[in-house]
Amino acid sequence: MAAENRSAARLAAAQALYQMEVTGKGLNDILAEFESWWIGREVEGDQYKPAEISFFRSIVAGVVESQTQIDRAVDRTLAEGWPLRRIEALMRAILRAGAFELLRRSDIPARVAIKEYVDVAGAFFDRDEVGMINAVLDALARKCRAEEFSA
Repeated sequence: MAAENRSAARLAAAQALYQMEVTGKGLNDILAEFESWWIGREVEGDQYKPAEISFFRSIVAGVVESQTQIDRAVDRTLAEGWPLRRIEALMRAILRAGAFELLRRSDIPARVAIKEYVDVAGAFFDRDEVGMINAVLDALARKCRAEEFSA
């Protein structure tokens, strides 16, 4: 159940980061909104799973706090000429959340974080976009967590 709650927290975090970008809402407002109205509730016929709230908060707050560093790391990983700002907003949110875990949450294995955010992307995007998210997060992980891949 804990793994399922963490998966739900990652999905909610990506959606919250997206909402913050498109609506301009602040961190406290978005956390309150998601915890009150989305997580574990039915919204417009969709059932949102219960999520590990502390993990959800740590991802969203961590991305906001480290966004400049995260964006630079993702920009360096993206193909030449495709800065993060040119990527669609929800993809950007997923990449930022995944990059946060890779850069700041060494307690979570890189391969787990990558797989989880590829799954999040799969809920919204087609194979090409999912593949791009996988490739960017994998390349970033191999740079910042090389020791996990050398075997």
